Amino acid sequence: MLGNKRILLIIGGGIAAYKDLILIRRLRGRGAAVQAVLTKAAEQFVTPLAVASLTENKVYTDLFNLTDESEMGHIQLSRSADLLVVAPATADLMAKMANGQADDLASTTLLATDTPVLIAPAMNVRMWEHPATKRNLAALRSDGVIVVGPEQGDMACGEYGYGRMSEPEAIVAAIEAFFATEADRPLAGYKVLVTAGPTHEPIDPVRYIANRSSGQQGYAIAAASQRLGAETVLISGPTTLVPPPGVTVRRIETAQQMLDACEAELPCDVGIFAAAVADWRVDNASSQKIKKQNGALPGLQLVENPDILRTIAHLQNRRPRLVVGFAAETQDVITNARRKLETKGCDWIVANDVSPATGIMGGPNNAVHLVTAQGVEDWPDLPKGEVGLRLMQRVADALRTAA
Repeated sequence: MLGNKRILLIIGGGIAAYKDLILIRRLRGRGAAVQAVLTKAAEQFVTPLAVASLTENKVYTDLFNLTDESEMGHIQLSRSADLLVVAPATADLMAKMANGQADDLASTTLLATDTPVLIAPAMNVRMWEHPATKRNLAALRSDGVIVVGPEQGDMACGEYGYGRMSEPEAIVAAIEAFFATEADRPLAGYKVLVTAGPTHEPIDPVRYIANRSSGQQGYAIAAASQRLGAETVLISGPTTLVPPPGVTVRRIETAQQMLDACEAELPCDVGIFAAAVADWRVDNASSQKIKKQNGALPGLQLVENPDILRTIAHLQNRRPRLVVGFAAETQDVITNARRKLETKGCDWIVANDVSPATGIMGGPNNAVHLVTAQGVEDWPDLPKGEVGLRLMQRVADALRTAA
């Protein structure tokens, strides 16, 4: 998507500047050409040599460089790119941009440009929450500047809150979205619901029933759905994964909470149920920690959890146009998947073998079979991100055919 695109990366002076080295690699890997401008403060965090090595282009740092400025270098830099990306956009850089200041190469280049600008703010949480920064951010948005982040989390200063620069993958996703054409966004105008991760069914306040699902495949599907233009809602069980940028996330713990969250998001066009929902819950869960009795845990009474896939697939008026279930099996994968397709009432089943010998459960790759009423497609062993993208492209094709 970024082939032949020219990115001018302006690196501000903050500890988050180290992420730009990864960002450059990600952009170059997608075919973009990258040139970089470093502020003097940025040089305290990343070196021009490191940036030049990764961009394979000259790095610009000085407004008063006689050689560069004899040809009005700041004008050429500002207009030769398809997009200017400021990362990290420090409080100082944002203030200069909002108020039209131009006292160094970075701010002069930004003032001289008529090219679209994307910023990834990064600063201390108090600086981010300061009224001056809020005014500057509002002014930049009003000027048409695209803003990515910041995120919430621990900071180098030891505080916690909003102010962390978005991860390189999120910034790349925003850049791809900027350049996306209608053909790149076949799911634009559709709403997609995705479930992911395990559920935790409480036994008592410190114990629960769960499974080994990492949630990676569901998150990858949600990321692909967003990338292809859909309004995407991710209903996530407990995971440590970072949500895909632009995706609406609803966090739940139990199967009943997941079903309630799914029903609250209806109607939608597509429902993809990739979560590994616990089949059973404890009917007599304790409000206090259960103590061992004679070296054993007292008997637990298990009852069946609601069947989320079957429930949504059998709705009369609010059923999604396309309902996709997942079948993680340890034996007779295709046979069990076909049976599940019939009994659940869904349109497709994505089946995979999660027996211990495959190493798939929680791993980075997946080898799946797409089971439909028309037959079975065997997909090769692929990274879960590629599985997600391939599945969502198939979803887009199906919606377009049915339209």
